[in-house]
Formats: sequence, structure tokens, C-alpha cells
Amino acid sequence: MDAATASLIQSPLLPHETSRNGAGSMFLTTSGPGFTHSGSKLQLRLKQNSLTRFSKPLQSSTTASKTRRSFVVKASSSSDDASSKPIAPLQLESPAGQFLSQILVSYPHLVPAAVEQQLEQLQTDRDSQGQNKDSSSSLPGTDIVLYRRIAELKENERRRTLEEILYALVVQKFMEANVSLIPSITPSSSDPSGRVDTWPNKVEKLEQLHSPEMYEMIHNHLALILGSRIGDLTSVAQISKLRVGQVYAASVMYGYFLKRVDQRFQLEKTMKLLPSGGGADESKTSVEQPEDVTSTHPEVGAFAGGVSAKGFGSEIKPSRLRTYVMSFDSETLQRYATIRSREGVGIIEKHTEALIGKPEIVITPQGIVDSSNDEQIKISFGGMKRLVLEAVTFGSFLWDVESHVDARYQFVLN
Repeated sequence: MDAATASLIQSPLLPHETSRNGAGSMFLTTSGPGFTHSGSKLQLRLKQNSLTRFSKPLQSSTTASKTRRSFVVKASSSSDDASSKPIAPLQLESPAGQFLSQILVSYPHLVPAAVEQQLEQLQTDRDSQGQNKDSSSSLPGTDIVLYRRIAELKENERRRTLEEILYALVVQKFMEANVSLIPSITPSSSDPSGRVDTWPNKVEKLEQLHSPEMYEMIHNHLALILGSRIGDLTSVAQISKLRVGQVYAASVMYGYFLKRVDQRFQLEKTMKLLPSGGGADESKTSVEQPEDVTSTHPEVGAFAGGVSAKGFGSEIKPSRLRTYVMSFDSETLQRYATIRSREGVGIIEKHTEALIGKPEIVITPQGIVDSSNDEQIKISFGGMKRLVLEAVTFGSFLWDVESHVDARYQFVLN
């Protein structure tokens, strides 16, 4: 394995082992030190001196064994054979999701109105169930058990519908920005080297979708992942799909977190409420390094360019937003590092699996993930940069649409 590949594999974003429970997505797991559950919420476990540490993704509560295909947009063409291309990796399966897929394909500007209609229907169904629940208290024992089971099934269906509404809105925001989502990753037959990153390069457009302060932290995030190869984007690395998926999922969550704190930062900046100097000591902004990864993965070796794990923090540059975040107390920091809804967690899991594919892994008796049989893919560092930028943007958009929908149909856990 060359140093370029080692740089990707040994990113602090990557988990080193997972839970003994083999169910659910291996891209998202909360069994490690990087994430934690608070009730049904998911948190990035952040410390005031370790803002960008992501050791492990979170454990999914469901098993997504079914292959999800992308929904397809037919591109207009003067010929009879109209070409087609996917606009998102994940196929929407609920009636509302399929309806929104058609709107996205044919009339994307009408998606907000269609979403309003679907949310009104969800609210009507939820209100109706609440009224029925009040009248069910007088039912006999057997009937009330059946009623509760039916109510549970309806609630699960509403949750799935809500997930797909949120996903459709995220996809629409990418379409508005004129940035196509990366399709499901498979080796390209048109590339003799077998590289998977044959997608369009939209790096500049993705960078422009964020505030200057937020992009400073995104750049630091890229430096952590790409290491010294951040300026050499043509080199190609071979890496397992599992590792790529874990980087992608963690980057989505990081984008969600960044948008949340940047929103507060921009508001306080506009109202001139920011403390002078940013409110924090820059000396406290060093990144806490993960445990010695080389002992867990001896095949990894050194980082690209000879940068050791202990020296990885040198890639982090001071930024005003970072200083602002470091002024938070630990409780506020953890609250902002929380994925607020089960639906948001579900979207991250399903989208990542639809994009990367289901990894082929084995859980050893010691609870360690054996990914030796997982498919290896070839990807350039430029392709990895594009992938991570998309993931961070996806998380940022997810925060936006989650807040927008919650104002009309309350579902976020406070």
C-alpha cells in the first residue's frame, strides 16, 4: 500500500472497529468514542480542544438489506432516444416520495408546493390518529393491542414519508445550485485505469455554497482527510468502499454541525454580538488525535508525505468560526453536535449506502470489523475532494430543510 492510500485510510474520521452488532449500516455506528446517543438522538462527541475528531460513525437501528436504486431523470433530447441519468443515488419508495420524484424530474420549481401538500396530509393523518387514540381507551384488551400495532405501523409509514420529503428537498437544493449529485459509485468501463471518479468536477460551485467562515473549517476538514496530497489531486489511491463510505457519512454530519453553528455565528455577527477576538484562545483549538491507529491497523503505515498521526494537527489552520465554536461550553457544544431527528439519521444512512453500496464485511468474535473481502476502488485525490465537499454540502442542506419542514410539521426532538 502506498503512502497516498495510507493518507486516506488513516484519516481521524475513520473508525477502527465497530460494535459487535452486525446489523445496520456499517457507515453509521455509535459504538465508538466519536459518537454517542442521547435518547433517540445522535451526537458527534466533541471536546473543546477536539472539534474535528470523528472516530466512528453511528449504529443504525435498522438493517437496510434491500438494494436501493436511484430515481432517474429523462434528459430532453431532439432524438427519439432520450438519454437518462440519475439525479440522486437513493430511490424513493413511499407514494409521497415517488410523487416528489416525478415532480423533481418534470417540474422541479413546483417541489416546494408539492411538499406543502404532502406535509398537510401528514399533519391531518397525525391529528386523526391522536383523536382515535383518545377514544381507544375504552376498547377491550385484545382490540387495544391490535389498535396500537396499527398505530405503530402508521407512524412508521409517516416517518418514512417524512424522510423522503426531506431527501427530495435536499436534492432540489443541489439542482438549484446546478450541482449534480454523484451517482452510485461503480468502476467506470470508460476509464482504462478503473477509476470510479468520472463524475463532473463541481468543486468551485460547491465551495461557493458556504460562507467564507464556514469554508475555512471545511478546508481544514479536507486537509485532515487528504493530508499532504491536498495539493496533488491527480494521484490515484486504492481504498475499500467501507472506508470511503465512512468518510462520506462523517463528512455529512460535519456539514450539518457546521451549518448549525455558522447560522448562529452569522446572526451574532450581524447583530454585532460577537465577543472581541472571537471569544476563545487559539491555543485551545488543537485537534485531539485518535488513539494510535497504526497499532490497530499496522498495514496503514505513515501518512502521505511522511506526516505522522501525532503531527496531523499541524494541518489545522486558525479560523474565526473555529475560535467562536471553541468558546462554547461543553453542553452547548454537544447540543450543536447532535443530529436532531431520527429522520435525519435515516437519510444519512440510506443515502450513503445507496451511493457507496453495501460493504462486504465480517464481524470477528472480538467485535472487530474484517473488511478484507470488501471491494477496493480506485479514486483520485481530486475525486475524494469532490466527494467530501458534496458530503459536507449535503449535511448543510439537510440542516436547512430539516428546519424548514419542522416549522410546518413538528418532528424535531428538542
